[in-house]
Amino acid sequence: MSEDPDFKYIIRIANADVSGEEKLAYALTSIRGIGQRTSSAIITKLGLDATQLAGKLTDKNVEEIEVAIGNISEYVPKWLLNRQNDYDTGEDVHPVSIDLKMAHEDDLNRMKKVKSYKGIRHASGHKVRGQRTYSNGRKGLALGVSKRKAA
Repeated sequence: MSEDPDFKYIIRIANADVSGEEKLAYALTSIRGIGQRTSSAIITKLGLDATQLAGKLTDKNVEEIEVAIGNISEYVPKWLLNRQNDYDTGEDVHPVSIDLKMAHEDDLNRMKKVKSYKGIRHASGHKVRGQRTYSNGRKGLALGVSKRKAA
């Protein structure tokens, strides 16, 4: 079995390592902020084959994907974007990779700073979205049940 010399096992797209051994539709989902719907929207816009292995992409295709990810808010509907009505700018944007992580951390820090309920729950390490905490979500030192010593 002869190996293709142009096959890339790891591709760098949007500051993330993408496995070249997966189909393109699933490989793009390894980038933070890109799910299956966004991945298929990018592939459809560029006219690529979703079942093709990502490692067979040319350098030109990789650059086109980078540009498409950067301009994703121009060709997908507003409801598909992951940051609608951004807190700072008021725009509809779709950050990916490290930008998404930084935006999330900024949101958490803002909630903690203004001491909102969610911010207090995040700071103390408790459940944030109304889940029960009586019997679930316990972490830390587990004591368990101990047997009595026989006298």
